[in-house]
Amino acid sequence: MTTVPYHIPALLAETLEGLNISPDGTYVDVTFGGGGHSRAILAQLSPAGRLCAFDQDAEAIANAPDDERLTMIHGNFRYLTNYLRYEGVDQIDGLLGDLGVSFHHFDAAERGFSFRADGPLDMRMNQSASLSAAELLNTATVERLTDILRLYGELKDARRIAQAIERARAAAPFITVQDLLRVVSPMMNPKREKKELACVFQALRIEVNDEMGALRSLLDSTLRVTRPGSRLVIITYHSLEDRMVKNFMRTGNVEGRDDVDFYGRRRTPWKLITPKPVTASAAEVEANPRSRSAKLRVAERVAVD
Repeated sequence: MTTVPYHIPALLAETLEGLNISPDGTYVDVTFGGGGHSRAILAQLSPAGRLCAFDQDAEAIANAPDDERLTMIHGNFRYLTNYLRYEGVDQIDGLLGDLGVSFHHFDAAERGFSFRADGPLDMRMNQSASLSAAELLNTATVERLTDILRLYGELKDARRIAQAIERARAAAPFITVQDLLRVVSPMMNPKREKKELACVFQALRIEVNDEMGALRSLLDSTLRVTRPGSRLVIITYHSLEDRMVKNFMRTGNVEGRDDVDFYGRRRTPWKLITPKPVTASAAEVEANPRSRSAKLRVAERVAVD
């Protein structure tokens, strides 16, 4: 297997510090990607340690190193508990999730994740999944497209963009990235065109892969596989993800509802290790511009009476 990474890991030193790795422990990387984080975790594990790494992308799985301590899982992290149980893992000492899209996906025109190169409107992390971005654009109602663009892209002109998409597909279906750009680029503010286009593509990618639903399921699952002292390290890249993670680490649920005991005292299964998110240094941003929007949060599992 090749060991050449196609993704520069963000906040690597901060991630390892957050995991507080025990050499003999069991850890999970739910977003293997190019394997940068996983390789660094393996370097700190003893022969008795274990790492389970998830990825939906067969190309990422093929990039994994040969290491008897590493178990690769080709699947969605939303099914964390089931996959770990199948691998004989009941409890873990730490979990990492880097929710960013890898360089490889952005730079591979045939995957359709970026507006910077033409290719099919795919955007599926798992190539065997049924819904592509093209199918979404060609079949979704104006109301659904409006909701997607407004919620996941935070675009003020979401409805106008959705209506333009509906008009365009009546003449010809969306197939390629250029098909979409011809419709939406003229609607962008020239001063913010690249940023707004990125928001359009982000919104479609999130919907195609049900990223928010998967994240919710993952976070809920961590409560079943962690024990007091286990660490949870999550790196987010946009406000919707970060809000869910922040709420979960503070309260134990993604809505941010406080759980109080009989005496009105707030109970939470997590202790915040990073009260404020950790961000990339200027030097890291210069070396890896995509780390600019990364926010790392760390929490430690505690016993709840």
